Amino acid sequence: MTIKIYNTATRKKETFVPMEEGKVKMYVCGPTVYNYIHIGNARPAIVFDTVRRYLDYRGYDVHFVSNFTDVDDKLIRAAKELGEDVPTISKRFIEAYFEDVSALGCKKADAHPTVIENMDAIIDFISTLIEKGFAYESEGDVYFRTRKFDGYGKLSHQSIDELRVGARIEIGEKKQDALDFALWKAAKDGEISWESPWGSGRPGWHIECSAMVKKYLGDTIDIHAGGQDLAFPHHENEIAQSEALTGKTFANYWMHNGYINIDNEKMSKSLGNFVLVHDIIKNHDPQVLRFFMLSVHYRHPINYSEEVLENVKAALDRLRTSYQNLKHRLQASDGLTENNEAWIAKVNELQDQFIAEMDDDFNTANAISILFELSKQANYYLMEKNTHKEVIDAFLEKFSTLFSVLGLSLEEEGLLDEEIEGLIQQRIQARKDRDFGLSDEIRDRLKSMNIILEDTPQGTRWKRG
Repeated sequence: MTIKIYNTATRKKETFVPMEEGKVKMYVCGPTVYNYIHIGNARPAIVFDTVRRYLDYRGYDVHFVSNFTDVDDKLIRAAKELGEDVPTISKRFIEAYFEDVSALGCKKADAHPTVIENMDAIIDFISTLIEKGFAYESEGDVYFRTRKFDGYGKLSHQSIDELRVGARIEIGEKKQDALDFALWKAAKDGEISWESPWGSGRPGWHIECSAMVKKYLGDTIDIHAGGQDLAFPHHENEIAQSEALTGKTFANYWMHNGYINIDNEKMSKSLGNFVLVHDIIKNHDPQVLRFFMLSVHYRHPINYSEEVLENVKAALDRLRTSYQNLKHRLQASDGLTENNEAWIAKVNELQDQFIAEMDDDFNTANAISILFELSKQANYYLMEKNTHKEVIDAFLEKFSTLFSVLGLSLEEEGLLDEEIEGLIQQRIQARKDRDFGLSDEIRDRLKSMNIILEDTPQGTRWKRG
């Protein structure tokens, strides 16, 4: 297996070699659960679910961990606004997160740790950093000594001197150096807090992931991933904390997905142009949103609009129609043909091309182009006078396997195939009984559900409109 990954730390593609043969330790930074997730949160969820699926497909045993930030300033503000406590809000939106990403085809991680359930591990981690001289307590706060960690800035490729230019100590901060960052924050009146050796308080944002990686995956992991916006300072600070504590490399490969634009403008809370997944999937097949996210290479920016989503839906429908056409013809494919082996070889070659594209830094955009070539070849084959079950089975198997690798479904959400087939059989019987009123009623009912019927010499077939 030769998979290449673009490593943010080295800014080049590298051959992926896990620490332990056949096994992968992978950590992805999850969302802060104070609201429904927006499509900016959905992109890393979809992208790195696909990376995980592909590594599984290539034979790796992937141990996948993704956290929830369930204590921070945003949650505290939401708690005050809603008159609820932080754990109640975070629990509600964790459940909402699972509903949304499940609809998008994302599998649950092997572990989804939260800050609240890992407070002891976080406090122990900070205590050890203080013992080693990499952190200090100041009036109930604890800060990391950034300058003491040799190599700070290596992920974002910034020198300590460059970072110092824009750094300053704000009024009320108790840190010794403008570059130092908080590991623990002293409690404020009315805020959620925990007891610690430095008094009542709560963790800073960056420390949680370092503590969770160590607890659930160990000192060093193969892949650490997240959105591009996390590279600095979040991931930079994770490296400093973790490597200061263990003296070992924190992560061997760093992956970051690109930004999302909304109608050609960068998505931003300040602009008010963010779109919630919860709202999108009320009106669209969630799989269309996943297909949209995978239609562009994960490191590139991607532009969302309703028009783009409609175009993506039409593209996905073309692939699904090819698959349905194959299933329909399968019932009447028993004729002998002379070129079965050539067709099967062509199908297998397309699978090899799909693998080659995905091996090249998980290039889902090019992999999807291979799916369209598979669809085109399937359409060509179905134009032949005689078709054979063996060849159609080969096409169907490749469609099913490669769609699954990308976490895509060959069926639109809504009526199940068996329900549709049952209604079609009722319509066929109605026509035999010359009950044309019932026949037309069933046709119209299916049409209202976006199911189009076609009466062919081989029988009635259907497709989604």
